Amino acid sequence: MAAKLLSSDDLGKLVLRLTTGGLMLLHGLHKVLHPDSLDFIRKLLVSIDLPPLLAYGVYLGEVVGGLMIILGIYSRMGGALVFGNMVFALTLAHRDELWTLSSTGGWAVELQAFFLFSALAILLLGSGRIAIKPD
Repeated sequence: MAAKLLSSDDLGKLVLRLTTGGLMLLHGLHKVLHPDSLDFIRKLLVSIDLPPLLAYGVYLGEVVGGLMIILGIYSRMGGALVFGNMVFALTLAHRDELWTLSSTGGWAVELQAFFLFSALAILLLGSGRIAIKPD
């Protein structure tokens, strides 16, 4: 009996990668097109005695990591970049919202949690076979 060319597992990983990487990349492209948006991140870093230069790490997490995930090139590393980016985002900008609900009843940080846990899933699962460089 011949093996299936594409498994539902591989298709599921592709959907996860395209969703997570694509949505994250949009956030990164906004920052590339509007570099002044990094001012907010720089101020948050300085407020906890970290160098403002670290703000440029958002490009690694959102643009580079997003592209790695979408294309399936070292997807696990891309997942790690996005995961680290979201740890910083939650710690710096959203820590006061961790235990609150939004006005519509959802978790106040549900978008950030989506990116954090989706990136973790990619880090753990890898790219699947539908990738430029499957891992």
